[in-house]
Amino acid sequence: MELFRLQRTIPFTRHMLALNLVSLVTFVLAVVFLALRGLNLSVEFTGGTVIEVAYPQPADLAPVREAVAQLGYGDVPVQHFGSAREVLVRLPLREGLSSGQQTEQLLAALRARTPDVELRRTEFVGPQVGRELVEGGLLALAFVIGGIMLYLALRFEWKFALAAIVANLHDVIIILGFFAFFQWEFSLAVLAAVLAVLGYSVNESVVIFDRIRETFRRQRKMSTPEVIDYAITSTMSRTIITHGSTEAMVLSMLIFGGPTLHYFALALTIGILFGIYSSVFVAAGVAMWLGVKREDLIKGGGTKADPNDPNAGAVV
Repeated sequence: MELFRLQRTIPFTRHMLALNLVSLVTFVLAVVFLALRGLNLSVEFTGGTVIEVAYPQPADLAPVREAVAQLGYGDVPVQHFGSAREVLVRLPLREGLSSGQQTEQLLAALRARTPDVELRRTEFVGPQVGRELVEGGLLALAFVIGGIMLYLALRFEWKFALAAIVANLHDVIIILGFFAFFQWEFSLAVLAAVLAVLGYSVNESVVIFDRIRETFRRQRKMSTPEVIDYAITSTMSRTIITHGSTEAMVLSMLIFGGPTLHYFALALTIGILFGIYSSVFVAAGVAMWLGVKREDLIKGGGTKADPNDPNAGAVV
């Protein structure tokens, strides 16, 4: 399926140097924000108390957040859980207070506004569990990156594997940089979004790499920049359809999903937008700087150009 078919190849590689410099500056800024500000880790990582309460009627979250703020807590997750009557609150650890004391304080503050509030459950997440989640998350990230590198190295060539990993890390670090700069809460849901972005971004890179390999086989007289330009241009319609439909779904979660899905959808939104950019300009650009050529991808012979392809060999 194609929305359009370009008759001339867009010379993306002419601007690769400037665009890659922009990527480098953005990447460095994200690393600086991570180093200086760090991530605002949620209760799952730092430890704390998870409290679920039930109201006799659908609960308005604004008064609940006000009650939590009056107790001296900052930006604490408050969200509906299960139904509009049930509310889940995640309180971070506070020195000098036990989990039971935190629960009693919150329940008293809520009952001062609505006497019929009922405590459903309370759970304590210790610091040790938080450390295990951090280690498990980093381990999952490492396995995903290692699997992607192995897959691309076997399917294509090590230069493409390295280019794709640079592009994927570019996306991940920039997402984390946004969360560090604005101090948005980094939870398990956000970690899941980061892992999803890794797979989503590499999928776009694989599509472009596959078209590059196919073009090398069909067009022996094309230079490497011409092949890359043609590969990106010929997949633009597919890119717009895929990313446009995905972004529409993610934006709907961001706008209508409420606080529960807010940061998850926000991480996906940032990741998808930068994933498009990195697949086209970072992954393909790094592959070009590494000197990828026809001999790296074609093992003996190739096929002739398709005379019915109007885009074949058309370079601006």
